[in-house]
Amino acid sequence: MSDEITVLLGLDVETDCGSWYNTYEGMAHGTPFLLDLFEAKGVSGTFFVTGAAAQEHPEVVRQIVQAGHEVGCHSLYHETVGEPLFPIPGVTPLLPEEVEHRLQVATDLVAQAAGVRPVSFRCPRLFGGTKVVCALEALGYVADASYPLYFYEERLVPYHPSREDWTQEGDLRLLEIPNFADLTIASSDPYGRDRDQWPLFRTESAAALMQHIDNFVAYVRARGLPPVLCFYFHPWEFVPMPESMYLGEGTVVPEPFLIANCGDYAREQFGLLLDALQERGAQFLTCRELAERW
Repeated sequence: MSDEITVLLGLDVETDCGSWYNTYEGMAHGTPFLLDLFEAKGVSGTFFVTGAAAQEHPEVVRQIVQAGHEVGCHSLYHETVGEPLFPIPGVTPLLPEEVEHRLQVATDLVAQAAGVRPVSFRCPRLFGGTKVVCALEALGYVADASYPLYFYEERLVPYHPSREDWTQEGDLRLLEIPNFADLTIASSDPYGRDRDQWPLFRTESAAALMQHIDNFVAYVRARGLPPVLCFYFHPWEFVPMPESMYLGEGTVVPEPFLIANCGDYAREQFGLLLDALQERGAQFLTCRELAERW
């Protein structure tokens, strides 16, 4: 890989507001917006689709394929398939022995909708794990974009993980792609989340996120490594989200930052973000393309 900036636009296609709501307004209406924007800007992306979302809206999955983008897998539901970094109320991690079967079912559902078998994966919430990468290897995947740099702080560029510890280098064919974070700033969060990239583009601005991007690029280049910017966004961010939702046995009220500025402001700032990345000469690849070139 060269010293130019490589950008992977990852879109996690799931229920609205992650696992908090049970609707698919983002998939139905945010995804077409993204496809139009990507065509206008001349960029490509990887859409990580849950098996449940693929079942709910197979026509949207086909639109992604027809537009020339990669369709990856995002597990069966927006669930914890790997090792949780912090507790999420009401979300119980899968048992290790459940992981491979769960990913097999999800893979088949996404493949059925897309007409092509997914070869790139991302764990919901970036809660990846050793069982996950081993299962992905067995299922023929070539890339996993789950590594949260804000938490582990070690892997600055893509690597082939170990089958004993997914955060360490090993001999798997699978390429692990870190999601970038700004390691130049001091963290006051026990998990390092204030160094993370998401969701700064809409809770603050594209310009604010670009400052962290520039910091990361300089940090990586200073260590003689090629800068790879792997992002994670969600189609539901580009559609106005309700402040709460009644789900039959109770009402869910997410933290304000989860839904702040979803809709028009997010659409505006995302376009500005793409412009700024292109001004820096970024090369946009899908996860599959990066795995082929790395």
